[in-house]
Amino acid sequence: MEHVHGSYDSLLVLFSYIIAVMASYTALDLAGRVSTSKGTTRLRWLTFGAASMGMGIWSMHFVGMLALNLPIAIEYDLVIVLLSVFAAIGAAFIALFVVGRSELTGIQLLIGGILLAIGISVMHYVGMAAMLIPITYNPLIFILSVLIAFGASIAALWLSFYFRKGNRKGEFYKKLGSGAIMGAAISGMHYTGMTAANFHNSSKSALFYGVTLDHKWLAYFIAGGIFFTLGLSLFGIYIAKRLARKDSEIEQNEKWYKSLYENSQDGIVSVDLQRNVISHNPIALQITGFSSKEVMNQSISTLKDIIVSEDQERVRQMFQRCFDGETLNHETSIIRHDGMRVELSVSNVPVVVDGIVVGIYIIFKDITQEKQAKLRINHLAFHDELTGLPNRRMFNQAISEAITANSSTREPFVVMVLDIDRFKIINDSLGHTVGDQFLQEVSKRIQLAAMESSAMLARMGGDEFTLLCSRYSELAEIEQLAQDIIIAIQAPYRLKESDFYVSASIGISIFPMHGQDAGQLLRNADTAMYEVKKKGKNDFLFFSNELDEQLLEKIELESDLRKAIERGELLLHYQPQIRTEDHAMIGIEALVRWEHPTKGLLSPGLFIPIAEETGLIYEMGTWVLREACQQMRRWHDEGGPLIPISVNLSSQQFHQPKLAEYIMAILEQTGLKPEFLELEITESMMMDASLSSSILNQLNEYGIRISLDDFGTGYSSLSYLKMFPIHKVKIDRSFIRDITENNNDRAIVSTIIAMAQHLNMEVIAEGIETKDQLDILTDNSCQKIQGYYFSKPLPALDVEQAFFVPERKEATNSTK
Repeated sequence: MEHVHGSYDSLLVLFSYIIAVMASYTALDLAGRVSTSKGTTRLRWLTFGAASMGMGIWSMHFVGMLALNLPIAIEYDLVIVLLSVFAAIGAAFIALFVVGRSELTGIQLLIGGILLAIGISVMHYVGMAAMLIPITYNPLIFILSVLIAFGASIAALWLSFYFRKGNRKGEFYKKLGSGAIMGAAISGMHYTGMTAANFHNSSKSALFYGVTLDHKWLAYFIAGGIFFTLGLSLFGIYIAKRLARKDSEIEQNEKWYKSLYENSQDGIVSVDLQRNVISHNPIALQITGFSSKEVMNQSISTLKDIIVSEDQERVRQMFQRCFDGETLNHETSIIRHDGMRVELSVSNVPVVVDGIVVGIYIIFKDITQEKQAKLRINHLAFHDELTGLPNRRMFNQAISEAITANSSTREPFVVMVLDIDRFKIINDSLGHTVGDQFLQEVSKRIQLAAMESSAMLARMGGDEFTLLCSRYSELAEIEQLAQDIIIAIQAPYRLKESDFYVSASIGISIFPMHGQDAGQLLRNADTAMYEVKKKGKNDFLFFSNELDEQLLEKIELESDLRKAIERGELLLHYQPQIRTEDHAMIGIEALVRWEHPTKGLLSPGLFIPIAEETGLIYEMGTWVLREACQQMRRWHDEGGPLIPISVNLSSQQFHQPKLAEYIMAILEQTGLKPEFLELEITESMMMDASLSSSILNQLNEYGIRISLDDFGTGYSSLSYLKMFPIHKVKIDRSFIRDITENNNDRAIVSTIIAMAQHLNMEVIAEGIETKDQLDILTDNSCQKIQGYYFSKPLPALDVEQAFFVPERKEATNSTK
């Protein structure tokens, strides 16, 4: 058969390529629409997309066929043409189904590419078979066209899957470029297949009667129609996307709103105009204890019973005002069905649509813990954390309120200031934990003693307590209250397996005679309390004008005392300790004095308590110890008797770290040997047995002598003598004073002397002023005494003249 050769219409070829690009771009857009659809909507988009895309591919193919101009008229078999259309639509369906899945694996891409290539190839070669002219094919070019169809299918599927979401920046241009590539691949497959065809100058019969058409104008008609169809498809997709975007935004906003509503940490209840609950979130049920069934579609008024009765009317009014358009915030409380009380912070917010209130939101938050925390903070602001008593702030406020209430009537009330004697010793020696336990016990005892008086008790800090007594008929009641408190505090305290004893000093001021404000009343009560301490403690005293003068004098002395050491105003007097059998000096005690520039020589009783209160006692004690050791070394060097010097050790010195090293450093500086230093300590310093034992044993190892001063005036003295390395016991002057008249004092002194001798301890009595006192002590075998009977405390020069010079003369005469 004769071969027929033809030529291509360039314009139709261009149209075919443009159709392929538009079909590819449509496929890329349709892939995104299919992937985001579900159910019947997905099936509709698949069908519509397959028809649109398939018709586009088929149109490209058919226009490409019609672009071929053969020298003979070509007729087409309508049935076969329709079959090629269905093949194109089927191929498009496969393509959209594959790329519309959530994932695209390599296997899925390969299988989809094969099926799409088969569909396109079937569409092409079936379409070629519709030409009523014999056609033969070059096998190699035929296979190449199929391979091109496969490659184009793989590329089309991957690009369609990649671009289906359509939300990347510059998406339109990327899709258009991808469509151009896909169009070129599809066109390349078509024209490769056309190249493989050999047309013969003959004819063949159709399944039905063939139709002879002017295929050139048919091509332009099909091209125009498919442009219009694809254009409508793209426009439809665009409109659908706009609507879908709107729907998506609405849906997204609804999801955000729902997430906020459902996951809010505040309870939210929506109420319509009929006062019915139309929605709620989970936290609302959790806070109120209701179930959803109990509240949904129920009137909000039926739920008011859980609101505390005193708030129900106020809350109802809040609801009504909110329905009138007001946004209101308030707090209330509810009692849940399980009996739990819940504190709520509530916001009533009107829902306004087009300027009309259509309902309200009730937004509430559980603030139970916050309110409890506030109450706790408020309690701590006005109460002492250790004892739970009112603190200084609350007490001052109570006094101010009492002054305001009584200012017009001038009705008196009483302010008491109470301080625990010896508390610092307990706190320093037993530790702060035991000290806190002690203060808690003290506060309970005071509360119990003051229960019937209706007095307000407060802790001002440390061991200082105050009482405000507003209701009493006469001062005798106040005196009795003070006495009851003192008695209650005197009872022993069991601390660390031992009994400890303390006392209380109480100062009292009265409104309005002793002060017109809280500060003045407290200061004057303080002044009275310190006067009690100065006079021996364990008592109470009312403030007076004389005490005010004494306070001013004390303040002046404190200021001067801070400068006394650096100005060299302190000096030492020395009181000899005498052996009764030969009146020989066997020791000497150093006693500090203050040569005040205007007040003259002051005794320790005036300034030592001030030094202890202000902390100056440590600096003063160090000066006394160094000065005494220097003087004794000087006397030794000048030929004086080799006797020890006694120095009183303050509590602050005794409890300082590394006391023994501190003492030894002073001895090395002054050159005095340790055996010539005797430290006088009191029983109160040894309340912590373990600590005191370590300190005293270390001092004893260094050769320093320990003397127990004021023996018999403290507590547990016998146990101290047994436990600690005590070398000497000093009988307090309080037992000596009335020894000639008081048989009890005489018996106590006799017992102390006998006990010391049996324990192989030295015993010395201080405060001897008369011959009768000396005789009684001598009769009881007390051989060492100290007191005015032999000598008052003297300056160093007077001691030398009175004792050392006569001894030297006597020693000189005896050698002649």
